[in-house]
Amino acid sequence: MADLIRSSWVRRQVEKAFRRAFQHAYDTVKVDPGNFLLQLRAAYGLPITSYQGTFSVDIAQLDDLAGRVIRSGMKMAAAEGAGFGIGGLLTIVPDLSILAGITLRTVQKLSLLYGFEFNTDEETAQLWIAAASAAGVDISRELLEKEVVNRFIPKVIQRIAVKASTEVVEKWSGRLIPIASSFIGGGLNYYFVRAWGERARSHFREKHLRVRSQLALTPSS
Repeated sequence: MADLIRSSWVRRQVEKAFRRAFQHAYDTVKVDPGNFLLQLRAAYGLPITSYQGTFSVDIAQLDDLAGRVIRSGMKMAAAEGAGFGIGGLLTIVPDLSILAGITLRTVQKLSLLYGFEFNTDEETAQLWIAAASAAGVDISRELLEKEVVNRFIPKVIQRIAVKASTEVVEKWSGRLIPIASSFIGGGLNYYFVRAWGERARSHFREKHLRVRSQLALTPSS
């Protein structure tokens, strides 16, 4: 019974930490679309002048770059988790804050890579639907249509936090072991970003292919 109560308490604390972390990450660590476009052109050689141009790029090339984006996030998360993991449970809140930032930036980069910006309220809402999809949470279109964005996003973040806390609390119980916590923290963060990144990639790739098919059917003027 004591273990069950402790597990429930830890899950609630992780849920609260995730909720604050994702809201803070959204407010402070947004990817700059202009800078990322320059990076795609200069560092990765993508022949585009705008994100609309991604719909003319070989999908295999986009998939390859998406894999690089995810692996980069995985490496950063692993390094961060190993560092904070030394403190065990005491450092779980700052760990989640940084992990949320890395994860959300990874989702944002994947969104841009597949041609979807987030400048308008509608685009921002769609980005959070993608983040929810990456977390394994299904957000119905009806919820978006019933809510304005400033009420919609907190509700999505809440659902993401509930799902994420349930997903990780048992796995992260190993952080209570001081000697092993650094290795466990690094490994769990690594696989956390990989899982979310892969689900986000699938979401954006499917959406990208739908738009690409629609563009192919549109007669050129």
